[in-house]
Amino acid sequence: MSGAALTARGVGKRFGRAVALRDVDFELPAGRALAVLGPNGAGKSTLLRLLAGLARPSSGSLHVDGRAAAHRTSRGRVGYLGHATLLSPQLTVRENLLYAARLYGLRAPRERADRQLAAEGLEALAGRRVAALSRGQAQRVAIARALIHGPELVLLDEPFTGLDAGASARLAARLAALRSSGCTCVLVTHAAGPVRELADDALVLDAGRPVWRGAAGDGGLEEALLRALGDAERDPIG
Repeated sequence: MSGAALTARGVGKRFGRAVALRDVDFELPAGRALAVLGPNGAGKSTLLRLLAGLARPSSGSLHVDGRAAAHRTSRGRVGYLGHATLLSPQLTVRENLLYAARLYGLRAPRERADRQLAAEGLEALAGRRVAALSRGQAQRVAIARALIHGPELVLLDEPFTGLDAGASARLAARLAALRSSGCTCVLVTHAAGPVRELADDALVLDAGRPVWRGAAGDGGLEEALLRALGDAERDPIG
């Protein structure tokens, strides 16, 4: 697997008069993993949606290997997990994965769906409708769906939400395997604890602005995150 390089230049995003992101600049070489941290309302999820090509920046530019992130070619290389699972609740787990495999134009979609069920340990849930799943089970299926096409760029928004210890360990191992294979990853999280094991680099956002960038293992990360959290408590932006 090869990764995809990311470049952000002066990226800003407005929703009406509200400013969600401003002056975001970074470069992420192919095959690296970036953790994006910050308090609620810092712009983390907005940045991830822009990287996924699901929205366009109000200013600046975002590129995936030199192409605009919103370009159709770029979007096809991305595996995205947002707050919403993007699953069809009335379909079974297998049907959701089969639909995703067909959506991406994969060869032998039934076989690909079954392989993904096995890879994520979801065989026992294959025939169950998504509407009947727990939050943690639905999260596991959503992760399987995001990865079914072997994306070069993986974008995950709080992927450990709702997972028990076993599922969390399985996901951590899967993320480690993706990094080892050369996949480029961007992980949104609110906590610095697991970042050292999951990412190479880290970016802290505060009120939509980047306030710290460095190695995930740098001791300054936790200090920068604590400052951002303190700022959010004093001046919340929602």
